[in-house]
Amino acid sequence: MTKAIRMHETGGPEVLRWEDDDPGKPGTGEALVRHEAVGLNFIDVYHRTGLYPLPSLPAIPGLEGAGIVEEIGDGVSEVTVGDRVAYAAIPPGAYAESRRIPAHRLVKLPESISTQQGAAMMLQGMTSRYLLKGCYDVKKGDVILIHAAAGGVGSIVCQWAKHLGATVIGTAGSRACPRERLRSSHFI
Repeated sequence: MTKAIRMHETGGPEVLRWEDDDPGKPGTGEALVRHEAVGLNFIDVYHRTGLYPLPSLPAIPGLEGAGIVEEIGDGVSEVTVGDRVAYAAIPPGAYAESRRIPAHRLVKLPESISTQQGAAMMLQGMTSRYLLKGCYDVKKGDVILIHAAAGGVGSIVCQWAKHLGATVIGTAGSRACPRERLRSSHFI
């Protein structure tokens, strides 16, 4: 039996419980991943507090993880048993030692990227890609302004945009302007 952090209600950190969990066998199109690392993101706090409701409770929160594929279900061609993988986004369930997940959500990790890096970079990396290539195709000669340049997404966007040849101007907070005050002012 593995363990997972489960919440039966929304609220503060006290609603998170370390409980026995049997993720079950992977179904068609699914893989069973044994986590070596999971990402912790601000959206997880929103799920825990109920600001962004999860589909149902009880639930295992967490949208980002990395580990080893232990088993695959029928019809899975994206990964094989033993692959090192990472993922981000729906469905929630990363706060677990092992979990079932749709195999099409998994990205194979190259040897040069640790599972700890993989679990920490996916959500921010996907957001960065969306900003640099989806919202606007940043290219050499562009000048871009990045707010929160010292944060997870900001630091990836700044480096990537510079690699693309853009001039990057970044802003960052300070102790004089803490995140809590910004959040209460609806700036993030």
